[in-house]
Amino acid sequence: MSKYYNIDDLRLLAKRRVPQAVFDYADGAAEDELTKKNNRNAYRKWKLIPDALIDVADVDTETEVLGTKMPYPFALGPTAISYLFHHSGEPAVARAASKRNFPSTLSSIASTNIEDYADASDGSVWYQMYVWKNREISYDFIKRCKEKKYKAIMLTVDVPVGGKRERDLRSGMTVPPRLTLASIIDAAFHPTWWWNFIFGPKIKFANVKERFTGKKKNLSNIMTYMNQQFDPSVTWEEAKEIASMWGGPFAIKGVMNSADAERAIEIGASAIVISNHGGRQLDSAAAPIDVLPGIAKSVDKRVEILIDGGIRRGSDIIKAIALGADACLIGRPWVYGLAAKGEEGVGIAIDVLASEVKRNLQLLGCQSIRDLKREHIALDRELLDEIE
Repeated sequence: MSKYYNIDDLRLLAKRRVPQAVFDYADGAAEDELTKKNNRNAYRKWKLIPDALIDVADVDTETEVLGTKMPYPFALGPTAISYLFHHSGEPAVARAASKRNFPSTLSSIASTNIEDYADASDGSVWYQMYVWKNREISYDFIKRCKEKKYKAIMLTVDVPVGGKRERDLRSGMTVPPRLTLASIIDAAFHPTWWWNFIFGPKIKFANVKERFTGKKKNLSNIMTYMNQQFDPSVTWEEAKEIASMWGGPFAIKGVMNSADAERAIEIGASAIVISNHGGRQLDSAAAPIDVLPGIAKSVDKRVEILIDGGIRRGSDIIKAIALGADACLIGRPWVYGLAAKGEEGVGIAIDVLASEVKRNLQLLGCQSIRDLKREHIALDRELLDEIE
């Protein structure tokens, strides 16, 4: 493939470039993957209603969330262990985003550490964190982010326990992948990936590796250690303490109802991220875009709203803004780009979505992203009946 017209083109190339187990790790979701499917279908239920004869020769796509100015109303969300998908890893993501003045988010279970990620970016970086049973790990994250001038922290709250990702169970996915008979056969079809895996940078959970003290310091054991360390007993009170300790722009990621949005406001959050973890946690969960209108009405602009899950087109971003979001996060789209073509592929994913956002604003008759209103969107009742 030499042309990439949309995110699905990158997805198809990514599927060819990486081993099946690695692709399934990125592409898969929990249990029957109903949530992931619903995330995507939910955007199809909304149709756009344009205004005519508006001067849209120039349109303003800029916005600001979490204290960060953005050229378009979307940022790169966090995903784990990017070195799995390409040997350039998270630094490539940081570079591709910062070259275009987009903020990007480092996962606390990334394969690049906090310091190296910040150094790879010439722009704004955000940090995603969990609360660990060993609180020193979480507190250390905050300290290091302050030292490297991260712009914001997102506390992810939808992983009290890990979801059951059956594609990974069936494929025998390990981190890092093991050389087995099946993987040796796979190497014949993905020689470049395996060459870089064997001779390139070693995959590691860079921000917590020094906390692992077992005798066998391989990442399969570290993964077990990490799953044991996610704390299912965390409450809003502790989230409030983390927000206070950080003292800067702070988001609660994983909010799916108005009551939790209200609690986020009460503890001093700057923003909420409406998210079901891309379908990788609770299967049969509601789609974020479906709960967005109610949450937006309830919070009434008292907190910034970001949203992720199922976004594959610029029109999806337009729909989310029209329904009350301030900005969106993308995850799988840039992962597909990274797996397909490294840093260049991440850039392609960003550029494709950005061009679609601008074009759709013009076609809608909106001179600015701030001109998007609820009147520009309506439910497609016939399609709604078909999907349901």
